[in-house]
Amino acid sequence: MSNIIKLRKGLDLPLEGAAEKKVLMEVNPDVVALKPTDFKGLVPKLLVKEGDSVKAGTALFADKMCPEIQFTSPVSGTVQSVIRGEKRKLLAVTVKADGKMEAEDFGKHKTETMSAQDIKTLLLKSGLWASIIQRPYGIVAKPDATPKAIFISGFNTAPNAASVSFSLEGQQKYLQAAVSALAKMTGAPVHVSLCAKSGKNSPLAGLNNVEYHYFEGKHPAGNVGIQIHHICPIRKGETVWTVSPVMLASIGKLLLEGRVDMSRLVAITGPEAGAHAYVKATAGMAISDIAAYIPENNVRIISGDVLSGTNVGREGYLGFQDTQISIIAEGDYYEMFGWMNPIRSKQFSASRSYFSWLCPKKKYNMDTNIHGGVRAFMFNNIYGDVLPMHIFPVYLCKACMTSDIDKMEKYGIYEVLPEDLATCEYVCPSKIEWQSYISAGIDLMLKEMA
Repeated sequence: MSNIIKLRKGLDLPLEGAAEKKVLMEVNPDVVALKPTDFKGLVPKLLVKEGDSVKAGTALFADKMCPEIQFTSPVSGTVQSVIRGEKRKLLAVTVKADGKMEAEDFGKHKTETMSAQDIKTLLLKSGLWASIIQRPYGIVAKPDATPKAIFISGFNTAPNAASVSFSLEGQQKYLQAAVSALAKMTGAPVHVSLCAKSGKNSPLAGLNNVEYHYFEGKHPAGNVGIQIHHICPIRKGETVWTVSPVMLASIGKLLLEGRVDMSRLVAITGPEAGAHAYVKATAGMAISDIAAYIPENNVRIISGDVLSGTNVGREGYLGFQDTQISIIAEGDYYEMFGWMNPIRSKQFSASRSYFSWLCPKKKYNMDTNIHGGVRAFMFNNIYGDVLPMHIFPVYLCKACMTSDIDKMEKYGIYEVLPEDLATCEYVCPSKIEWQSYISAGIDLMLKEMA
């Protein structure tokens, strides 16, 4: 463990409601949804219609620009609805589960006997190719691209994030099969990053055909983008691929068992959650399936963590890659005197504006109130204190705001995704929506440069 990268910048949000390492129940989904909006830059082409029977692994839609990339059903059942938005934009395809979990048979495989093209064809046909994310831009990997490396983050430092070690306990054989297949398919090195303190106990430890790195530091140390920046920075014209640990396990199950299995442990977290533990669920499950753990009062339900997740509401669905549901109170109230009251013992301040810094281990019942309004965007070194990257975050954000492609390239747009700058958004005294502007900048780059 001599290769330890210590990050001195970052911010751990002391939020109440972390999940205990126990499983409350197994969710038998009634309806699941596959959402094109979970995939950056996707132009979907619908392949089914309402009433069609499908199995787990049956293609529901494909990428219109790259038809070999298919997106498949997580469960067996009947296509219930095709949900569209403005200009008939495809928002989701919902499947009414039949409870049988019948799956398409893709055949059991051994990586040693497969060619690189065989592995690629299997992943594309099964729909699990969608789990491979390409940087820059965070899009689904292009089959004809040649990455210089593949990165896997074996830990998560986001607020109350699901434990990777607990979620993947006992799945080492699937992880090894997937890692071996990815390495053979691309010929690129596979980098696995682990927590310096607890990495030796991770299911991702001790795998063959990988290069290990150990990180020590506050959030966003667990973000794969931060790890790439410190191990193998992305330059213009280069690509790297990333795979989340939970999707890595799904790829391994496909290889060894010949079926698409999108089941996973999902952490129910947040101060307002009725229980703080895990449920065994499926990608795309309806939030209503865990209604027993959601209070009736005014809360925000987030698929993912509170800093970079998606507000899905009570009628929404779990994201394709997500392993966490966060529930916090809506902050729709006016706070008299606001920041002028220095006592505020129940409020956390990253800048030591209140006396909360005297209690470093205290957890807080936070809500969505931003405690102020949007104002002039001024330069402040507070952003550099919470972002462990060698870039100029303020200049990058302003370049995205003004759609200046040259400056976006100059200041690091190839190295970041919105989630990497979530801590900057949290501490921003100007209340600027950093992640929205970074996302808009990436959209512009995809339109003009990709």
